[in-house]
Order: sequence, then structure tokens, then C-alpha cells
Amino acid sequence: MKAIRITLLSALAGLLLPALFAGPAAAHPLGNFTVNHYNGLVVTPGGIGNFAVVDLAELPTLQADPDVDAGYAGRRCAALAAAQRLVVAGTEVPWRVAEAGFAYAPGLGGLRTSRLTCRLTAAVRASGPVEFTDAFEQDRIGWREISAAGDGVRLSGSTVPAASVSDELRAYPEDLLSDPLDQRTATFTASAGGPATGGSGTAPGGLATGGPVGEVFAALDRTFTGLIGSDALTLPLGLLAVGLAVVLGAGHALIPGHGKTVMAAYLAGRRGRPRDAVVVGATVTATHTAGVLVVGLALTAFTTLAGETVLSWLGVASGALIAVIGVRLLLNARHPRTGHGHGHGHGRRAGLVGLGVAGGLVPSPSALIVLLGAIALGRTWFGVALVTAYGVGMAATLTVTGLLLVKLVDRLERRAASGRLAARVSGLAPLGTAAMVVLLGAGLALRSAVAL
Repeated sequence: MKAIRITLLSALAGLLLPALFAGPAAAHPLGNFTVNHYNGLVVTPGGIGNFAVVDLAELPTLQADPDVDAGYAGRRCAALAAAQRLVVAGTEVPWRVAEAGFAYAPGLGGLRTSRLTCRLTAAVRASGPVEFTDAFEQDRIGWREISAAGDGVRLSGSTVPAASVSDELRAYPEDLLSDPLDQRTATFTASAGGPATGGSGTAPGGLATGGPVGEVFAALDRTFTGLIGSDALTLPLGLLAVGLAVVLGAGHALIPGHGKTVMAAYLAGRRGRPRDAVVVGATVTATHTAGVLVVGLALTAFTTLAGETVLSWLGVASGALIAVIGVRLLLNARHPRTGHGHGHGHGRRAGLVGLGVAGGLVPSPSALIVLLGAIALGRTWFGVALVTAYGVGMAATLTVTGLLLVKLVDRLERRAASGRLAARVSGLAPLGTAAMVVLLGAGLALRSAVAL
């Protein structure tokens, strides 16, 4: 028997270790939706040059794929040059594209990232105040960095540093990932002669996030998205991917902002039953799976659609739906109905389904990457299976949470029945929880709207 256990453990290790340590493609450090910009200005006695870089994460790269051809880099660099404004001593100077390049790099889930490089020149004798503004794709989220250095020209009063802190978007500083640079303008004064001196501009700092639990889930997430791009998709690897999808979905539901507080208030205010928690969990699974499929298809069909904007609007819709459910709870609490007829049961079911829809309406970026990567590799049904397993994991966490809440509410009500004051407080609970649902829904909607 001991030999059998050792054999099984060895087989499991043989499946897990290659998947965890075989070096899958690294996730983009700033997220799968980002479009990141760098402008390296160099001022010489004969003119101003700009080495501009645009680093696209997996989803923007996928959306741009249909437009990529032999002239793609030149067209994009021309658009970039037109969107940048250079003013020297009060006179606007046009940019000229001297060189354009475009290259792919491996990304997560069988997808790719991409890098656009543009060398721009401006024929001007830089003397006096210089102003530079980058307005290229300014509506996309991501890192924005500018540096300015002089070569035979002295720069003074610069608002940006002399060198790139990210090695021209090749290595993003870990301490700035939670608070990415957002430099869109640069000003300095150029004068002839002297050593090259850039500014000493400082970058906003940020606190690193994570911790042991966060690092474990991040490692599992990288492994999960990496498995979809495996060259040989065997049955053991497929089963491992499905298992990881369930675990990550369960962990995703534990993250703040996935409706657990709202569900707690709802079940408490409506005297929830165990089957109510099951209904919420099942609805979350169906909604999340459908949401990932619809958003994934929309992002591939409409190349100008920004993924982060879609998720923000879905966040607004989710919060608004929760607020509507809260208002309905508030009205019912103020004017309670007598009896438990068909209308009452229908209203309860509608509220539960609405709560589940709100909880699963915003798709997980990891699930989106897996689905889109599977489609790109011709493994669509495998991607759909993983997304479904992810939703099942979310539903399991929310269902267990709901069942525990129902049990807790029942116990508190039994205790409340033994005291007059406690009974009175219990009677006010539906009104208080309804107000809480309204506030939480409005807060979620407002937080998502701010990101638009």
C-alpha cells in the first residue's frame, strides 16, 4: 500500500513540477489590457530626436493582429508622430518618422505581446524653452514615461529624468507597478554648450502588494494561463488545468468586491434559506461564463474596443443592479407584505437571480486570456471548459459563504427571540441591511465609473 502511495505521489509530482517550473511565458507586469508608452528625447545642436516605444500587452496585441502587415509599423509611427506636439521657443515643430519597427514576444495563454518602436526627428536648433506633449492613444490604461537628455546641449529645469527607469519598457521597476508612471508632458530649457544634463525628476512611488497567499495564487494563475499554450496538450495536463481553474475561481471569489458583503446583507434581510445560497452560486457560474464568452468575442470582433473600458462599464452595471435590488429590499422592508403567496416567491427568486448576475457580471481577466488564447490555438472548446470550471470555483465559494451566512442568521434570530430588545433590533434588521445593499451597490458603480 505504501508503494502505491509513493507511486501516485511521484506521478502527481511529474505532472505538477513541469507545469510549475518549466518556465511558461511571463505575464505582462502591468496587466493584460495595458498599452504602455515611452518617449526618450535627445537634444543635440542640430535637432531633437525621440525614440518612442509602445509596449502592448496580450489583449491589445490580439486586437491589433488583423491590421498587422508590412506597412503596419510605418502607419502606426506616423499616427504617433501626428499625436505628439513639440514646441521650441514658442514655435511648434513637426516630427518626421526616420525609422519604424514592430516585433512580437511570447505572452500568456498562447497569446503574444508586441513592441512598436519609432525613431522621430525634428529639424530645429533647440534654444530656449522646450515643451513636449504625448497624446497618442491617451484613453488606454498603462505606463507612460518620458526622459530627456542633452548631447552637446545643456538642459536645465527639466520635469523628467535624463534616463529611462524602465529600460525603455523592457524592465518595469517592481516598486512602481502598483502606481505606474503617468508622464504625458515634459518641459525644459535648452542652451548651447556644456555637458549633457538631464533633469532629476522623481517618479511617484507605490507599495508592493501580495503576501504569501497572494504570491501562491499569482503562481497558480501563471501556471493556469500557461497551460493553455502548451505545445502538447495531454489528458493529464488538461485535467490539471481544469483543477487549477476551479481553485483559481474559488480564490477569485475570495477577493474583495465579488458580492459577498452584498450577499450577506441580502440573505440577512430576506431571512435566507439554504437553497437561496445555491441559487446565487449557480447564477454566478452561468453569468460569469456567459460574460467571458461575450466579452471575449466582442474584443476579437471589434479591434477598437478597449478591454478595460468594457470591464469598467460592466462594473457600473453590476453596481447599479445591486443598488436596484437594495431599493426593492428597502421598499419591502418599509411596507412588508403579508403572507407568502406566488408574488412573494417570485420576488425572492428575482432578487436572488439579480444578485447572482451582479456577482458574475464582471469577467476575470485571467479567464479572458485563457479563452482568447484557446481560440487562437484552435482549442476553443477546451477554453470554454476552463472558463466554466473557473465559474464553478467562484460559485462554490459563494455558495458555501451563503450557507454559512444562512446558518448564522438563523442562530442569531433564535437568540433574538429570547429578549425584547434583541427582538426589536432583529425587526429593524431588514431595513438596515436593505440600506447597506443600496450603499454598496452605489459605491461599486461609482468606483467603476471613475475608471472610465
